[in-house]
Formats: sequence, structure tokens, C-alpha cells
Amino acid sequence: MLKCLDSYNTSFDSFASMYSFHEQQESESRWTRCKVNELAVEPLSKDSPLFADLSQFAPTVGEEAVKDTATNLGLALKVEGEIYPIRETAYKTLLDRAKINGTALPKLSREKLADFLTSCMRLFAGEALVLIRDEKISAVHSGDETDYSILPIDQLLEILQAKLNARFPGNVFTSGYMDHAISSAAWSMPAQKDDLLGVYTKSLEAHGQAKLANRIMPGIRFTTSDTGIASAKVSALLLGGPTPIHIGSCLAVDHRNQKKVGDFDDILNELFAQFGNSVKQLQKLLDIQLEYPINAMTRICKRLSMPKKAAVEAIKMFEMAYGGGSATAHDVYLAMQEIMFTLKSEKVPESKLLAVEENLARALTVKWSDYDLATGVTY
Repeated sequence: MLKCLDSYNTSFDSFASMYSFHEQQESESRWTRCKVNELAVEPLSKDSPLFADLSQFAPTVGEEAVKDTATNLGLALKVEGEIYPIRETAYKTLLDRAKINGTALPKLSREKLADFLTSCMRLFAGEALVLIRDEKISAVHSGDETDYSILPIDQLLEILQAKLNARFPGNVFTSGYMDHAISSAAWSMPAQKDDLLGVYTKSLEAHGQAKLANRIMPGIRFTTSDTGIASAKVSALLLGGPTPIHIGSCLAVDHRNQKKVGDFDDILNELFAQFGNSVKQLQKLLDIQLEYPINAMTRICKRLSMPKKAAVEAIKMFEMAYGGGSATAHDVYLAMQEIMFTLKSEKVPESKLLAVEENLARALTVKWSDYDLATGVTY
């Protein structure tokens, strides 16, 4: 798949390949500051004059990038005298620079939308920070350094791997992923299983879940984005099941307030210190008995705004597998992980999967007794 396509994504089976990819990507990307009122949006549908004349675009823009944008967002941007197709990832940041929003905007013709965006941006004298990557405009951030700070992904990866090697010798890179919206990676720490999960695995064994105790492994998730989708963040994971189980809250460095890569280094120390506390939260669920686990699961899924179709399927599967009677909050929390498996099997974009995974972890901190009610509830 060509990297210029909006739908491009790739996976990595080693840290070296992921680091090398992002190092090259950063070297080939262009960050440029310019006046917002000097930007001009052009229509790029298949019927627009621009579509038929590739010579009007910047020299680095190829035919496939133009065709792909005409099929998707259908807009181009003139930056410092050069025209580039606009990637879908840049749409929200473009609206931010024009200081407009609304569900009606995408319904406009590309010609009207382009004119409207340009007219609005003409009103503002501030700066924009434009990311040009893989033949397209990938983001149009605010040019004020207090509003957006560049945190190169290759440098974040380098710091994270060095920190892991120092704190968790023998760590294993388990997976990596990137698309034009987001990049993520996960590591396991097999040598530290007893230190990080020892008490929890003994509790699992005491509750008759020895197989799960043997299978799980501590891990961490790293997520970041250059296009405004996510901050640079890390979180604790349990690996070994069909999908990773996110535990605890994320620690993050936002792309704001002149943050530097060194700030990301600092939060890694906090994550390692909090890992044990996150495991304790999960362990406590083993001692919370629910009289109406199906009702509790349904209410909590609604409370966390889990995707309805996947949540209903997970609830039905738990009901069939578990039958009537009571269950622990831990049983229900594990059953809720089926939502992630369903979404992944349906090829839901990685950025949405990660958002659902983080949201699902909020169930660790809810007051389960508030949802354990005899009254039935429908999703």
C-alpha cells in the first residue's frame, strides 16, 4: 500500500523496524510555520480543474496522492505558494485554524467548503504550524508554541526503549502499529512478572483461576500522534489474552505549553512507580461480589459508552457462559474485554480501538455496588 494513501497503515514486529520507520518518516516530513491568513483552500474533487492538472501541485506530490484525496476529503491547501492535497487527519485542525465547526460543513460542495474555509482564515493573523508528510498536508496546528509542541516520534521511542532497558531488563517488544492518525507499540516484561504481578497471580489461583494466572504477563502501551489525535502517553497492560487488558490511567505529555521530549522521560518514572497500584485496583475486583452481574455489566457498559453492538454481544456471551447466580466484578471486567476482541475482528481503526481500550479501563474505578441492581436494564 502506498504511504500517500489516507488508508495506509503498517505493523512492526521489532523495535528496530518501528524506530527505523519513524526516523526516516521524521527526516522526510516538513514542519513549516506560516500566517493563517495566507493559507488558501482549494477544491479537489474529481470534477475540479485542479484534479486534471498535476503540474499545479508541489513537485513532491504524485498522481496517486491527488486521486486518493479526491476520493476522500476532496480539498487541497496552498502553503507558501505550493499546493498539497489535504489528508483527512488534517480536517479538524484546519477547522480549528478557521475557528469554525459544525456537522453541516461536510455536506457542502467542495467548492463552497473551500471558499468558506479560506474566507474564514483570512480573518485571523495568527500563525499555523503545517505538517507536510507523505505528499499531503497531515495537520494544520496552531503556530503558537504554547498551543502545539512537536514531539518527534522516533525520539520518544528511543527514550522509552532506553528507559525500559534500564528499569525492566529483558523486556520484549510485542507489537507496533502506525497509520496517518496514530502510532502505538506494546512491550511485555516477562522477567518482572513475579515482582509486578506476584500477589495478584496468587489471588487468581486462590479464586480458582490458575490458568489465567499462568498466562498473563505485565506490559506497557505507548501511544502518540503528530496530527492532534493523541498526546504522547504510556499505560500499564496485562498481556497474554486474546487482547491486551488496559489497567490504570494513562500518563501523558500533551503537545502543548512548549513541552519537550525530556518531559516524556520524566513521566516514565511515574508509570513504573504506579504499575503496582494499577494491579492492586484490578486485584480488588476479585473481592467484589455481584448478585446481578449481567445487570451490572450492562449498566457499566452504558455508563462507559461502550460501542453498543459489541457490548451487547459481549453481554450475551457472558450470560451464556456464566449462567445465573452471582459473580465477581473481576469476572465481569474480564468479560467486558470481549468488546475489544469483537471490534478488532471487525477491523475497527486502531485509533478507535485504543480509545475504547482506555475508556474500558475506567471500570476499574467505578463503585460497582451502584450498578449491581435487581432491576433489569436494556442497552
